[in-house]
Amino acid sequence: MLVERQRMRERQYYAAVEGGGTKFNCAIIDAERNIIAEQRFPTSTPDETLGQVVDFFSQQKVKGHQFTSLGLGCFGPLDLNPDSLQFGYIANTPKPHWSNTPIMNILQDELGCSVSIDTDVNAAALAEYKWGAAKACDVAIYVTVGTGVGGGVIINGRPLHGLNHPEIGHMLIGEIEGIGGTCPFHGCCVEGLASGTSMKKIWKCSAESLQPDHEAWVVEAKVLARLCHNLMLSFSPQRIILGGGVMQQSSLLESIQHYLAQSLAGYITLPQHRSFQDIVVMPALKDKSGLLGALALAMEQ
Repeated sequence: MLVERQRMRERQYYAAVEGGGTKFNCAIIDAERNIIAEQRFPTSTPDETLGQVVDFFSQQKVKGHQFTSLGLGCFGPLDLNPDSLQFGYIANTPKPHWSNTPIMNILQDELGCSVSIDTDVNAAALAEYKWGAAKACDVAIYVTVGTGVGGGVIINGRPLHGLNHPEIGHMLIGEIEGIGGTCPFHGCCVEGLASGTSMKKIWKCSAESLQPDHEAWVVEAKVLARLCHNLMLSFSPQRIILGGGVMQQSSLLESIQHYLAQSLAGYITLPQHRSFQDIVVMPALKDKSGLLGALALAMEQ
């Protein structure tokens, strides 16, 4: 028992939080990316959800899983300007109760550790760059298609911020097949047409319940292909990684690749022996991209 406690003290642990609009996934992970403890909490109100997050990590410390760094990949929009008085805040979000929540400060103060924050999709992109499908890529983009649509961009190993951070899901692409989008801000943006939430509003049925031959999947593929078209021409990425629950439809990826090649019409010259099947891919880290992205943020402190 004494030897085991000594080993636990010597082992390097990190706290990781994947904060999504539906759930917060929390974990203790070691330097070899082994998940030691993991728990999920529904995203309700900040007080309730963050209280559960703090309780989880406090209990882990009692168990000997000591950490000094926490990585937080969070839904947004976020204020990521270090010079801002609201740095580390969730900004004006459609998620009820969460606008102007100082999430980074709350976790730092309650857990007595340093917190590194970025968007959940930037974090996932970073994990895929370090350990997954985007290894050795100078430019890589991770897009999640789930409850909403978000995108993270990695350039030369660093997440892209700029004025704020990428909001790829709100790129305007116009109607497809005469179908109008449902985004309350922009109408026919990618999220307004292709997110799981929008699909349910448009087709009166959840994405999981739609049959594989439903016309919804043709529209979905064309929307996401148009997004990839714009990303290819804007960023010239070596890899576009498409994750999220909606992408679990078995033939969707192949359809996107097909419509993307059709849309670009040979305008982009690909390296020899490369195709859009090599560029537009699923996450190599599967459903752990976000959580391991939070680990990557913690490890970089």
